[in-house]
Amino acid sequence: MKTPKYLVPNDYMADPAVHVFNDKLYIYPSHDRESGIPENDNGDHFDMVDYHVFSTDDIENGSLIDHGVVLDVKNIPWAGRQLWDCDVACKNGKYYMYFPLKDKTDIFRIGVAVSDKPEGPFTPCPDPVRGSYSIDPAVLDDGDGNFYMYFGGLWGGQLQRYRNNKALESACFPADHEPALPSLMVRLSDDMLQFAEEPREVIVLDEHGNPLTAGDTERRFFEASWIHKYNGKYYFSYSTGDTHLLCYAVGDNPYGPFTYQGVILTPVEGWTTHHAIVEFKGKWYLFHHDSVPSGGRTWLRSLKVVELEYNEDGTIKTIEGRGK
Repeated sequence: MKTPKYLVPNDYMADPAVHVFNDKLYIYPSHDRESGIPENDNGDHFDMVDYHVFSTDDIENGSLIDHGVVLDVKNIPWAGRQLWDCDVACKNGKYYMYFPLKDKTDIFRIGVAVSDKPEGPFTPCPDPVRGSYSIDPAVLDDGDGNFYMYFGGLWGGQLQRYRNNKALESACFPADHEPALPSLMVRLSDDMLQFAEEPREVIVLDEHGNPLTAGDTERRFFEASWIHKYNGKYYFSYSTGDTHLLCYAVGDNPYGPFTYQGVILTPVEGWTTHHAIVEFKGKWYLFHHDSVPSGGRTWLRSLKVVELEYNEDGTIKTIEGRGK
C-alpha cells in the first residue's frame, strides 16, 4: 500500500490508536463532529462526545467493520466535556480503554473503561486515574508483564499547567533556549486501573546528547505520543503541533532517553497531526488523518493509512503528507 487510503469515508474520525488483537486489526479513533464552537488555540471546537471501534482482517483490500458507539460521554460519571483521543491495551483477557476527558471543572484527566472484548462496549470506572492529567494516552505492552502509558499535550492539552506532576498557579512555557516541555510516561499498576509510580519525563535528545529546546519547534514534542518496538529498539514518535510534523526518536528502554532520528510524516492538510504505527501480517503501517475530505476544516478530520518502511539501519523512510 504505497498510496494512502481513506478508511471511513462517511464519517469524521481522527487520532487513531491501532492494535492487533486475536489476529485482527482494531482501530480506536476519536470522533470529530460539527460542534458549532469557533476554532481556537484551546481546541474547544474539538467537542467529541463518543468513540467508535473499527476492525478488519485485511487492511489493504478488505472493508472495516464499524462496531458502533462503544463509550459515550453521557455514561461517564465524572464527565465534563471533550472525549479526545484514546488507546486500548489487553491484559489477561480484559481490554482497557484509556481516554482523556475534561472533568466538571474543565481540567483534563485520564479515565479508564473496561470490556471483555476488543470491540467493546466499554464500561467506564467511576473516577479518573489518580494523579492523571493532560491528554493523548498511548500504552505500550512491553511483553514482559509491564504496561507503560505515555501522555501529554501542549496548549489545549494543558501540559503547560504542570511541573513535576503538580499543578501550577498559572500556565508557564519555557524560553526558546530552555529544554522543551516533554511528554510524560508511567508504568501502570497490575490491575491496569492506576499509575504504579510517579510519571516521569520522556526526554528527547539531539545528535549531541542535549535535550531538545522549546525553540526547536520542528523537532520538539508537542502532543500525540506513540511508542512501538522494532528490532529490539523503542521508537517514541510524536507530533510537533504548530509545525505539523510527525517525528520520532529511538531509545534502548521504555523510559528513554530517546535520541531524535527524523521525520515520519510531512505536514498534511489541517492543523493537527496524530498517528499510530503497527505491524500487521508482515507489514508496517502508519495510521493518521487529514482534513482534505472536509475542505480543510481543522476540526473535521478523516482517517488514513499508508505502508511504513524502514531503511536497513532501522531509520524510518519519510512519508510525504500533503496532497496525497
